[in-house]
Amino acid sequence: MDKQFDVIVVGGGMVGATVGCALGDTSLKVGVIEQSVPVTFKLDQPHDLRISALSKASQAIFESLAVWPGIIERRACPYKRMRVWELGDGPEFRSQDINQSELGFIVENRVTQLALFDRLQDFDNVELICPDKITKIDYGPDSTTIELESGRRCQTRLLVAADGGNSKIRQTVGLGVNSWDYEQQAMVLYVATEYEQQDITWQRFVPSGPQAFLPLTGRFGSVVWYNSPDEVQRLKALPKAVLLEELMASFPECLGAVSEVLGVASFPLKRQHALSYVKPGVALVGDAAHMINPLAGQGVNIGLLDAAALAEVLVTAQYNGEEINSLKVLRRYESLRRNENLKMMNVMEVFYRVFSNQVRPLQLLRNIALGFADRFSPARYRVMRYAMGLEGRLPKLAKGQPIIDR
Repeated sequence: MDKQFDVIVVGGGMVGATVGCALGDTSLKVGVIEQSVPVTFKLDQPHDLRISALSKASQAIFESLAVWPGIIERRACPYKRMRVWELGDGPEFRSQDINQSELGFIVENRVTQLALFDRLQDFDNVELICPDKITKIDYGPDSTTIELESGRRCQTRLLVAADGGNSKIRQTVGLGVNSWDYEQQAMVLYVATEYEQQDITWQRFVPSGPQAFLPLTGRFGSVVWYNSPDEVQRLKALPKAVLLEELMASFPECLGAVSEVLGVASFPLKRQHALSYVKPGVALVGDAAHMINPLAGQGVNIGLLDAAALAEVLVTAQYNGEEINSLKVLRRYESLRRNENLKMMNVMEVFYRVFSNQVRPLQLLRNIALGFADRFSPARYRVMRYAMGLEGRLPKLAKGQPIIDR
């Protein structure tokens, strides 16, 4: 016999698990399907290569869902300053300028997922189905049946696709995308540094592409090095001692001496946006809906805002006696998020294109603009608050408010 759900979330990563937690303790019966069990965390283990810079809005969502303590008790690195420049020095953005204790936190993705999984176990109305994965989808606007590798069959009124940029759900139900690749890759290096954990992130623009440093706990950091695909592959193939020499020759002195390269990974840069986030009985969240240039680390943050907005729409609709899988209800979610995400994607696109252009007059204009940002405080503060998720069209959970006042 098929198991009946109101909502099935496919993909139990950070965004999908957040949807599950946000629907916890409601009258909706929810299933969260994830194919991989995250490895247990130990405090003395090396940092993961996959990390995210969580914004204040993301922190507020996790605090609202009682997930944040599970993150902090494991490992998280706050940062209070951010510097951006091209030639010479550049503006420094400080949390104290907008009366915040920090700008955000650098957190390993696995730490966030584990904290979310812990919280999912607290809800009687949510079932975490892990490890398992979908083998067949029989989509219908009123009811969808899925078959799992374990042999289980489940029916649901609403299927939420949180299964990444190559979403099987999105492809199966026929939601198209606009997509293009950048002619660059990002190489991520986990490094041991001379300095103890710093409270600053920085990003510098050079002819080969952006360079960034993200602090981790202890004497460790994460370096992001944008370059051509051929150059990234050449660098990855080097012995770590030789790669360390190239790193120190290419990166600014403010990074401090890097004593060791401990891990290396790379990924292609891609922009992708679904033509629609919804259709009857289906909603896309996170990378299934959009993939953004990782320049400012906003991809995960806007995905978490998707999760909070979708949960708000669904819980409110259920409370008001509406059909949660109807296009009328689901379009409310799309209207909340699609234009907001497109706005962020376009800002990152312009930023990337302008700073990737090496025409001399444009270089001078860029540096004038950065200098202006450093001196014109109101503009700087507005940019900071928007990037941190302290302004804009935010779901209730991102403002620390309950979805429904009971």
